[in-house]
Amino acid sequence: MTEQKSISLHAWGLLLLLGIIWGASFVSIRVALDEIGPLTSVAHRTFWAMALLWLVVLVMRLPVPRDPGIWLAFLVMGLLNNVIPFGLMAWGQLHIESGLTSILNASTAIFGVLVAALFFADERLTLRKLTGVFLGFSGVAVAIGLENLRSFNLQSLAQIAVIGGTLSYALAGVWARRHLGGLRPQVAAAGMLTGSTLVTLPLALVFEGPITLALEPRTMWAIGYYALVATAGAYLLYYRVLALAGSGNLMLVTLLIPPVAIVLGALMLGETLSPNAYAGFALLACGLIILDGRVLPARRRSTPAATD
Repeated sequence: MTEQKSISLHAWGLLLLLGIIWGASFVSIRVALDEIGPLTSVAHRTFWAMALLWLVVLVMRLPVPRDPGIWLAFLVMGLLNNVIPFGLMAWGQLHIESGLTSILNASTAIFGVLVAALFFADERLTLRKLTGVFLGFSGVAVAIGLENLRSFNLQSLAQIAVIGGTLSYALAGVWARRHLGGLRPQVAAAGMLTGSTLVTLPLALVFEGPITLALEPRTMWAIGYYALVATAGAYLLYYRVLALAGSGNLMLVTLLIPPVAIVLGALMLGETLSPNAYAGFALLACGLIILDGRVLPARRRSTPAATD
């Protein structure tokens, strides 16, 4: 979260591309959900992305882990980073707009700061981080709608499901740091998606029936996009941007995703968002910018303990 480098024009371009890819994924998932169930959509996502990433590993001739402990770690990582958040967010999108889902998804970074502070001594909460977290959660509350916090309905439950998915993403970050360090990112991503697929395929079969490819062309295109481009391809692009720009700058992609999802949702699905959704995103964006460190930079002391 705190590593920050200067960003080259090339890195900015890749960062923008990643934001566009992930922003469009929310709309493509919603298109697929018109014909298939949430668990089936996740099973397609993890299976095809897994297949493509293992092909990349094979072509690059990367070593495949043989330690059973690492494969167990892949399974847990798949649950936390794919099965739970993908499933909760896909179900949530059945009841709320794609644009709103993408706005709530941006709270991943907010939860990431809090969860990291709970598990790692070097990720302590500073005044800057607390300020960013406060603004971020305020933005989430406003985006949901303060009046909706006093009632409970299917839409409220869908919003809670999406937020639950972002918390799972944050926990996945902790798990990866503790158990998957030192692995090549392509192998780690392929292994994680393998663990995910081992869970999602039986879940989809049990709760939604046999998985078929006899689907409408637009559904197949949507699945192909969010599985191959927005999952497998985006993971590879993510690690490339991470190497070029650093983890601090990479968080900026969180600000690029919602505008893309909102615009595409309006153009392709006819979605409209309430004013409080835009106000909430503005607050959330302010919180993310502060967490990024470009505003209210942390004051450094001369002792090593001052690292942020």
